[in-house]
Amino acid sequence: MKESELYKELGALTKDKSRWEENIPYVMTLLSHESGKIKAKALWLLGEMGLEHPFAVKDSVETIAGFCDGDDPHLRERAVNALGRIGRADYHLVEKYWKELFRFAEDKEPKVRLSFIWASENIATNTPDIYAAYMSVFVKLLYDGDDKVRMEAPEIFRVLGKRRPEFVRPYVEQLKKISETDSNRVVRIHSLGAIKTVGTE
Repeated sequence: MKESELYKELGALTKDKSRWEENIPYVMTLLSHESGKIKAKALWLLGEMGLEHPFAVKDSVETIAGFCDGDDPHLRERAVNALGRIGRADYHLVEKYWKELFRFAEDKEPKVRLSFIWASENIATNTPDIYAAYMSVFVKLLYDGDDKVRMEAPEIFRVLGKRRPEFVRPYVEQLKKISETDSNRVVRIHSLGAIKTVGTE
């Protein structure tokens, strides 16, 4: 099958959740496809499948994590995101890789740093306590040089603020300053949103 046809097939599968569980083994085989585009699509889809059927993707987690060490930033981005989606459903499936994810907060590619924040938000949704000692990592991302990273960084404070407001309260003043001074309107709005979760404006 040509790459374009296979990509189209994966697109159709993405839209049909009723077929996800039975097709997980098939999508797993595509992680060894020669096309980077197909591997990236498979990584993304396995993350979504893993959110719905975490135990069905258990055998692919190690392979997914292996892409985090690759040179291709697109595959790193997709692998980090997939681990986050699977970890949202069941943290224990990604626990052995969790601390390693924090290196992506300083990845040279902005999209990978952004994906790290997304993954953290996903995992923190159902497993917030593990982030207590790592807030400084996210504080640094509030001042990232990339607009899209800065736009997303306050969102992890919002997610954690709803679940563990005590994690966020020490940073309310910083968030308030950012909400008043950042050059990006979305950053300012998201910073305010994070503050509101802890009952302070």
